[in-house]
Amino acid sequence: MSNDKNNNSKKYERYKKYLNIKKYKNSERYKKYQCYFEGFEDAIPISIGYIPIAVAFGILAKSAGIPDYICVLMSLIVFAGASQFIGVNLIALGSSSFEIIITTFILNLRHFLMSSSLSQQIDYNGKSNKILSALSFGITDETFVVASLKNSNVHNDEKDISNSEMNLLNPEYLFMLNFTAFFAWVFGTFLGVYVAEGLPPSIQACLGIALYAMFIGLLIPAAQESKKVLNIIIIALITSSIVNGLNFWVLMSYLSTGWIIIFSTLISALISAYIYPIQKSDE
Repeated sequence: MSNDKNNNSKKYERYKKYLNIKKYKNSERYKKYQCYFEGFEDAIPISIGYIPIAVAFGILAKSAGIPDYICVLMSLIVFAGASQFIGVNLIALGSSSFEIIITTFILNLRHFLMSSSLSQQIDYNGKSNKILSALSFGITDETFVVASLKNSNVHNDEKDISNSEMNLLNPEYLFMLNFTAFFAWVFGTFLGVYVAEGLPPSIQACLGIALYAMFIGLLIPAAQESKKVLNIIIIALITSSIVNGLNFWVLMSYLSTGWIIIFSTLISALISAYIYPIQKSDE
């Protein structure tokens, strides 16, 4: 009799524990922490790709004569890989501050579009829209893609969610996604500046092409899926070659590298926009 009582008591305790767990999983606190974890989990592949590129940036920036702490501060404050690499190259070439600012500004114009797009997909849930400034700082090409793909599946398991709420992103998820990628970039820069000196020159040289490998890795799949993207890439290559040729043969290398990048980018964008205008069906 006592054994039956003990068994029933244990079953009751297990059932009570199960109810408490189920209740906790349905709580807002659990959902918030779950979003943090999902953001961290989705950022792991991005972070793995960022670290070697950031190490390469740290090595390049230090070799350009930039002080160690400035190299790390660039990653902390700017957090834009392509702009940082181009900025360091322009500094090494002796370009003016105006050229560096204009070049990086044009290169980062896409962040206006990415931030504006994601700002319309966030579930504020009573929170102030002032959190946008913190969230927009951490948006990169990679985190934007991951977040854009994520928002279509945020509420897939909830049948009673209306269609108007299907595309809302949790701010906790986006914050952790951005922060994890940001931490990986800064950590990689720190390693490149303070630790990578001991690496063999062959490994340092391999890290130096990591950025170009990442860009090629992003371009090739897109070019395979879209003929339009492939044509735009070809337009950019031809335009860059023509601008470089004119600068060398006609202007006798009058233009600096910074201005060549600016003119090539603007001309390529204008030609591509003219050939492939946005249709009403694409909006």
